[in-house]
Amino acid sequence: MSNTNTVYRKSVLERFFYAFLFEVLGIGISTPLAAWLSDHEMMSMGVVTVVIAIMALLLNMGYNALFDWYLKKNHFTKTTKVRIVHAVGFETTLFMMTIPFICWYLGIGAWEAIVLDIGLILFYLPYTYLFNLCYDIVRSKIVR
Repeated sequence: MSNTNTVYRKSVLERFFYAFLFEVLGIGISTPLAAWLSDHEMMSMGVVTVVIAIMALLLNMGYNALFDWYLKKNHFTKTTKVRIVHAVGFETTLFMMTIPFICWYLGIGAWEAIVLDIGLILFYLPYTYLFNLCYDIVRSKIVR
């Protein structure tokens, strides 16, 4: 079993660093992409992605702590299947939290907000998987 498949005990500070890094990189990539694809102004999409990132940052710390606790309690390792379940579960939870905000802030209907949020999810699902994989690989080289 490789180090990237083990469940780690992470401090609150490390969880904050992980979540902050995840969101900063995600905002930097997703804002211009979402503005271009949705035909909304860059500033409006910037606000939307930052607010969603703040929501995600708070959710991320709790969700990942519970997910890691569950994995450790049930003796699971971070296989590809587990990583996919993690990413889909997180994005589904966040999706349900963000639709009302997107409707309100952009002044759009629920359907348009759902389509916009699905677009963000289609970006963040592979991003979440790849970020977590890279983070775990780098972490395994730093923390022994």
